[in-house]
This record gives sequence, structure tokens and C-alpha cells, in this order.
Amino acid sequence: MSQPEKRTTKRSHSWFKKFQYDPKTDSPSDARNVLLVVVALIAAVTFQAGVNPPGGVWQEGDHAGTAIYASQTGAYYVFLVSNTLALSTCILVITSLTYRCPFQLEIWVATASMMITYASAVFAVTPHESVRFRYPLIAASVPFVLRCFGYFFKKYRMSENENQIGSQEEGDKRDGQAGQQA
Repeated sequence: MSQPEKRTTKRSHSWFKKFQYDPKTDSPSDARNVLLVVVALIAAVTFQAGVNPPGGVWQEGDHAGTAIYASQTGAYYVFLVSNTLALSTCILVITSLTYRCPFQLEIWVATASMMITYASAVFAVTPHESVRFRYPLIAASVPFVLRCFGYFFKKYRMSENENQIGSQEEGDKRDGQAGQQA
């Protein structure tokens, strides 16, 4: 009688590789669609968390209509800044991925309206004496500022490389002319 073969299952440390984007099998359009779904879900969650903060709002008393969570000022700052940063990053990704798509103007109007609605809801439920609104405003602008810096840095590097290439070509021409005169 023969003994059954022992099967050794080799577990890979990178089991998630089959889920990663592979340019050989995945199209950029499919990757963009997946990103849009994920970012839209994150935007929905962060928007809802900002409009209806954790713990709810006070129903009665002097603080009626303000976030209960805001009574813990430090924790509320962290929540508010992180949530605003996540939402504005999602807005940037959505507008970037839908650039030059049909209804682009409508997408811009909708996302701008969503940010205005988010800001007005956050301002409504946040006690004015406990939170300084400059922090959420700075957090909202961070993704856009970083994108602009990246764009300008890339353009600067490209122009610098072009100048170096042009300088090298001029130097080569001068060297060639000097060699011909000698």
C-alpha cells in the first residue's frame, strides 16, 4: 500500500499581491472606477460623521443643538480636523478622477455644495467658545495645497532639467567649434 502524498501548502508573505493593481491584467479605467467607489464611500462616512457628530447633540439646556463630544475639547479637535482632512482629500480625489468626464461642471458644483453643507453643519453643532474654526479650515485646504506644491515642484524640476539639457547641448556645440578651429 502506498502512503498518501503529503501536501505542503506554502503560505506566501504577500497573499495580497493578487488584489494589487497589475497593469498587465487590469485596465486603468477599472482602477479608476474602484478608486471612485472607495473614495465615495469614505466621503459619505466622513460627511455623515461631521453632520451628526459622535455622541449626538445636546437636546435641552444651554447647549441645545451643540455636539456632546465637543465638551472634550482636545478629542473634538482631533476628530474635527481628521474628519475634515479625510473629506477634503476625498473631494480632491473625486474631482481629479472625474477630470474631463461628462458632467464635470455638475460634479464640481455638487462637491462644492457638499463642502459648504459640511462646513455649515459643523459650524452649527460646534460650540463657538470651544473650537477655533481656523484648524478645520486649514485641514480642508491641506490636500489642495499639497497637490499644488507637487504640481509646481514637478514643473520646476522639468524646466530645470530642460535648462541643463540645453546648457549641455550649447557646451557640446562650443566644444565642437573649438575642435574645428584648432
